[in-house]
Parts: sequence; structure tokens; C-alpha cells
Amino acid sequence: MLHHPQHTRPRLLTTSSAEPDANPQPSDRSHTSEPESSGECESTNHAVVSAFDLFSIGVGPSSSHTVGPMRAGKIFVQDLVDHNVLSKVISIKVDLYGSLALTGIGHGTPNATLMGLEGELPETVPTETIISRVQSMHDTNTITLNGLHRIRFNPDKDMTLHYYESLPQHPNGMRFTVFDKNGDMLATNEYFSIGGGFVVNEKTQLAHGENVYYRDSKHDLLHIQSVNSVTESAAGDTQMDERTQQDLITAALPFSTGTGLIKLCEREGLSIAEVVFLNELQWRSREDVINSACRIWNVMDDSIRRGCLSSDIKLPGRLNVNRRAPRLYQNLMRGIYDLSGQGTIGATQNPKISDGSTFATAASSTLETSLTSLQRNELLGVFRKKQRIRRPHLPHIDYLSVYAIAVNEENAAGGRVVTAPTNGAAGVIPAVLKYYLEFLSEDPSRDVIEFLFTSAAIGMLYKRGASISAAEMGCQGEVGVACSMSAAAFAAVMGGTPAQVENAAEIGMEHNLGLTCDPVDGLVQIPCIERNALGAVKAVTAAQLALQGDGSHRVSLDQVIETMRQTGQDMMNKYKETSQGGLAVNVPIC
Repeated sequence: MLHHPQHTRPRLLTTSSAEPDANPQPSDRSHTSEPESSGECESTNHAVVSAFDLFSIGVGPSSSHTVGPMRAGKIFVQDLVDHNVLSKVISIKVDLYGSLALTGIGHGTPNATLMGLEGELPETVPTETIISRVQSMHDTNTITLNGLHRIRFNPDKDMTLHYYESLPQHPNGMRFTVFDKNGDMLATNEYFSIGGGFVVNEKTQLAHGENVYYRDSKHDLLHIQSVNSVTESAAGDTQMDERTQQDLITAALPFSTGTGLIKLCEREGLSIAEVVFLNELQWRSREDVINSACRIWNVMDDSIRRGCLSSDIKLPGRLNVNRRAPRLYQNLMRGIYDLSGQGTIGATQNPKISDGSTFATAASSTLETSLTSLQRNELLGVFRKKQRIRRPHLPHIDYLSVYAIAVNEENAAGGRVVTAPTNGAAGVIPAVLKYYLEFLSEDPSRDVIEFLFTSAAIGMLYKRGASISAAEMGCQGEVGVACSMSAAAFAAVMGGTPAQVENAAEIGMEHNLGLTCDPVDGLVQIPCIERNALGAVKAVTAAQLALQGDGSHRVSLDQVIETMRQTGQDMMNKYKETSQGGLAVNVPIC
């Protein structure tokens, strides 16, 4: 059973967040020597990516439509620098296709793309300057490529949104093309934002379609480096070959399926989190791995704090959606939900009226009704009318909801969040982790690492076996995956075995299958914000169900991932982040 200690109250959020201990000691199960390879997949065709590629720091409102395009723009201009053609560029054309065009305005895609072309990265861009800088481009008809080379650029003419055209490789496609003073093309490339901030292009997919580590700082920040320049030289080819070789690093403990991951854990005597940790040590020091995990959690925690303490009334956009997290959090902190469990408003005796019937309140007697006295008397003894009361609160629901809503309101406002595994689902994992730390954890520093690395392993399986892109899978690929990741991680920190953790992940996704992505007006607000709250609650429920069993179950995680993939393929495009179906066409904007 899930314990709700009534004496425990979460920390009051303040304007600063304390950092957890960045140097927890390894658990007793950790191996001092490097484990042998699992043998499941000796090649690089495995599910493993760095946890810090899956959990990346970015800006809202969308990982695929904001973080990805910004990274793509930065990749392109950096390659122009690397190939010594940036100084020759006189003009640039930007083309956005498919879902990037259809929901791009609401998702901030044009602005993010322009920031990338100016050399910004999601991890470091000053979010408060984006709007003013884009407005300056419109006013001056110029852009400064990579922050170094100023050229003419009219955003209204030189950036084209192709609403009814998609590139064949992926719905989230974009193309950059630069020209010299004679109007001749210097270089061009197409990029595809595949969800979670990951960016690939056709050449990279053909070279190594499997998931890869990104080794040096350039790859760590940009995820890929590739350009198809029409003037590419032999020296450039050599440079690209070196990049590809750096990308391909064999994981210490590779896995490609959920079943393989569980067998690996059982054979090596490791938890799922420990498998991920040892893989990270292939290219980061122990200290860097721990500090990076703490940094990810600090950004998550700060997004909760900012969302709960925001003084803004409304979220940006035409929907005029009110921020709810500040009020919900204030209600919790002032005790409206009665944290002690005492003082619940009780039922009062209802007044009697002349015919002997009872009503909920005295005011009810003044309402017009078509019921006869006989009908009212038939109800006596069956239903007991009483005043509406506030039931004892369910603390895990209240806090999970407010934490998730806080993060996603920050995301909707363009604030800094962690892709977990996407921006549209950025509230689920932080909400469940914070709830566990506040109410149940006895060792927060250790639990942060176990939670994040367990959830990362599950996310890797979805990324390899299906997709974490709503443009491919619908919202089952975002909130559904985040729910599954959170359920697994919650089961792990609650002491579950790897088999129970896998069961929790399966339950979390099984009951999100078929979830559509239909953002109203293309904004990551309705239904996205509330959906994260429900995803967090469902994750805890899934973990609790799994922990009541021994890990054996009829439907495996691998089967549900394959089902999700097939469901996404069969789903109509209007339900996959295009705002052409579902709530997007049935909820009036004004």
C-alpha cells in the first residue's frame, strides 16, 4: 500500500532551491570491477543512449517543435563554420514542413529555429530575450548567423511554412539553404526533429540508425553533426568520418529489449539504474555522472518552484488559459485541504418541510420542481440528502497534480524545463519524483539517481522500439511514455525488483495506448497540462499495482511497446500533433 504519513508535509517552496548532495555513495550492489558484456547485442544496434541525451535541459513549449529546431539551426550554422563557408553566405532560406508548420506557431517553432541559426542552444539561451530578438529581425530584416555573421533576412519571406507538405523521412522536417553573393547555393541540409530534442538527418540515419552516445562536448550539445554541402571537400569527408567514429561507442552493458534488460540485471546482480550508471561511465567520470544527474533534477525542481510561485495570471496565446498551479499550491500550503486529516466539514441536519421530505439545503425548497410528494417519499430511506462536504484529501493526488501542472505551465510559457522525455510530457517525471522525495524518501541524493536512471532505461526502450515523437505516435509517445518511465522509476525507489519495475512500466503504457495529440490552437496547453497531472497519478497507481505482485504478468513491456508502435502507425495524421482533429477542432478558440 502507498503510505501517506500525515505528519509529513512537503517543504514550502521559496525563491531558491537547495541542491541535493552531489556525491552519494554507491550502493552495496555496485561492482568494483567492470562487468562483462551482456552478450545480448554485441553490435551497436542497441537501445542505449546517454541518459543525459534523453533528459536534456531545454526551453518550452515543445521538445520536437522548439528544442529540436533550435538544435538543428545551431548544427547547420556550426557546420558552415567548420566548412569555412559562413563568411561567404549572403542569404538563407528556411523551410518547415508537416507538423512543424501545422502547429509551429503555437509551439514557438519559427522563433526557436531563428535562435538556433543565431547560434543559441536550448540549454543556455536567455529565454527572456527570445521574443525581443525575433522582433528585431522583423524590424531590421537581418539575422546574425552563429552570432558572428550578419546577413539580410526577412522572416516573413525567407521562412516558409509548408502546411500541406511533409518530407518523406519524418513529419517534423526542416530544410536550411544558404546562398552566396551571386545567388548560387553554397550548402543545404534537411533535419528531422524526432522527439525529445533529438535531431537526425538522412545521412546520419543511413550511417548508424541505432541509438548512439555523443562523446565530446560538441556532440553532447548538438546530438549529431552532419551536413550535405554541395561544395564539400575531401578534407570535409575525412572530418565527417572522424565524427561518425566518435559517435559509435559500445555500451558496457548493452540491451535492446525489456526482456533482455531484465535478464541482464538478474545475471549481473544489478538494478536497472546500476546498468545505466555503468554505461554512463563509458564516457563520463563517476563524479560527472552524479553531478549531471543532480543538475537535471535541480532544473526539474526549479521548474516546479517557478510554476508554483509564478505571479503571472495567464499563459501566452489566444486561448487565455489561466495559470492554476499558483492557486492550487497556495491552497495546499494554507491548509484548505486539511493536511492533518482532521476538521473535515461534516454533514448537518437538513431542515424538514411540510410534506416530510428532506432537501439538501433550505434554499432548495424555493426551487421549482416537477416532483410530486409521492415521488419524494419514494426516495426517503434510499438516498440521504445532505450539504456538500469536502472529503478528506488524497495527498498524493493533490501534490502530484500541482507539481505536474506547475512544470507544464512553465513549459507552455516558454520557460526552461527538462525534456522528460519530451517537453509536452515534461511534468510527469518531476512530479512523481518530487512527491517521492517529499513524502517517502529516506535518502534523497541516492533516490534521485536511481529514479532518473531507471526511468531513462525505460525511455531508451521506447525510443528504440517505437518513438517518443507525438508527430509519429500521438500523445501515447509523450505522456504515455513519461507515465511508463515514471511508474518504473517509482517502483524501483520503492524497492521493487527489476521484474516488478518492468511490470510497472508495462502497466503505465498499456492504459495510455491510443492517446491522441490534438493541442487546441497548436498550443501546448489544452489538453496537455492536465494530461500531465493525470499521467503522474496513473504512474503511481501503476507502480503500486506492480509492487503488489511478484513481477510475473501476462503482457510484457516489449509487447506493449510494439503495440504502441503499431497503434501510432495506424493512427490518422490529424491526431498526431497537427491540430487538425480531436479537441483542436471541437473547442472554440475565442
